[in-house]
Amino acid sequence: MTLQEIAQKMVQTGKGILAADESTGTCDKRFDSVGIEKTEENRRLYRGMLFSAEGIENYIGGVILFEETLGQKTDDGKTFPELLLSRGILPGIKVDKGLTSFEGSEEEKHTNGLDGLADRLKGYAAQGAKFAKWRAVIATKGTDLPTENCIRTNAKELAQYALVCQQEGLVPIVEPEVLLNGDHTIERCQEVTEQALTIVFEELKNHGVALDGIVLKPSMVIAGQDCPTQAGTSEIAKMTAETLKKCVPADVPGIAFLSGGQTEKQSTENLNAINKACTDAPWKLTFSYGRALQASALKMFGEGDTAKAQNTLSHRAQMNSKASMGQYDSQND
Repeated sequence: MTLQEIAQKMVQTGKGILAADESTGTCDKRFDSVGIEKTEENRRLYRGMLFSAEGIENYIGGVILFEETLGQKTDDGKTFPELLLSRGILPGIKVDKGLTSFEGSEEEKHTNGLDGLADRLKGYAAQGAKFAKWRAVIATKGTDLPTENCIRTNAKELAQYALVCQQEGLVPIVEPEVLLNGDHTIERCQEVTEQALTIVFEELKNHGVALDGIVLKPSMVIAGQDCPTQAGTSEIAKMTAETLKKCVPADVPGIAFLSGGQTEKQSTENLNAINKACTDAPWKLTFSYGRALQASALKMFGEGDTAKAQNTLSHRAQMNSKASMGQYDSQND
């Protein structure tokens, strides 16, 4: 498949992306929260439960894996990428190496992982990965943060990563996450998101990245979690739609939102409203959720009810599939 074909398949109508790329440390914290012992075997069993859930292939076009998971196998000896591909789901891989302080700042970060990236991508592709993911984070604080220098550095790193991915035959998910942390208003979030996306696309073009062979993974335009005035779903949808139409070129095949700390139902309702506000959009608008697909399923897995966990995951995936087409009805959720 070409880069363009892979990208189109990742965001085909009615399908989104399951983000199951939590690092070992993050996965262990989530296991702690539901009383699951933190072992590699339990991580294998949990991811295997997710990937074998009945019906998810109808709603999930791709799954982002962590390096450990890429090499793990099912009980009958299939690698997880083989299992996913057999169900028509594309396996992907998180390739960044986490965050580090930007120029000594406590709040601003940039992302590690460019060293040796091409060689790592060759190995991941040999294991079955079809796409990759790199997360950059943008912190907002009053009018001081983010600094343009930090946004520009993150955008250049995203562009360098994306170019190397395309050179190695993998579709890059480009993720500039405007963090929910803080008390900033939705208007301030819109300003920051617009600035970040504008600079990211400048750098992607400067580096010669083929925009029709990427998937964008942005935040929704939403107030900081500590802001005393929280916008409603319709305002979130309106302002997110405005920002995307202004900043995202029509060449991009799809936009797969991150959930960014929203609850399961909030993220579904907001995705549905954004699709309704963007009926004439040139790109697909879908989801790339982690906790917003997994939270309830993880709790049930921790209680030892694998079947219920799988049914819950499939249900959430189906609800988000409907939302990605503007067809979600909260009364049937």
